[in-house]
Amino acid sequence: MPERELQLKVTLLHTKPPVWRRLVVREAMTLHDLHQAIQLAIGWLDCHLYAFEIGRRSYTTLDDDASADNLDAETTVLADLRLARKGTRFRYVYDFGDDWQHDVLVERAGPLDPAAAVPRCLAGRRACPPEDCGGPWGYADFLRTIADPSHPEHSETLEWVGGSFDPDAFDLEEVNALLARPFRRGR
Repeated sequence: MPERELQLKVTLLHTKPPVWRRLVVREAMTLHDLHQAIQLAIGWLDCHLYAFEIGRRSYTTLDDDASADNLDAETTVLADLRLARKGTRFRYVYDFGDDWQHDVLVERAGPLDPAAAVPRCLAGRRACPPEDCGGPWGYADFLRTIADPSHPEHSETLEWVGGSFDPDAFDLEEVNALLARPFRRGR
């Protein structure tokens, strides 16, 4: 059977306007590799735990802190989950403290294009929120603070993110350059 690819739209929930990326990935990749691709495409720094919620099951990196109900994301392959139907949805959660929830929608499944890089990003919108900014609600406060030069925490908040932050920024070439690098193993 020829290798297949999935086109996924990954949307960060509870942000307005939404942050999203359209990715093409191999159906033969593990959930952990998909986690790595999402991290790179969205712009997260992979400093926190994650889980995929598919049906009634949760998949994550198994370690001493993992619940006995969790399944191993490092050994679970997308193809084995039978997600290759247009319209299939599942959840990706990153940073259980900030609770960044991502809706993952399968937009297309088909034969792998051997001439195209995989994984790759086809499109996206808006910048990734800064790590540890307090989840969607903290991010909304962060955006209000940096947009208002008279806010008492304006300068301190901008300094915290390196001096500037453009919530509308998205660089497709940069994302694809990151996705072209080999993924790290483990967490």
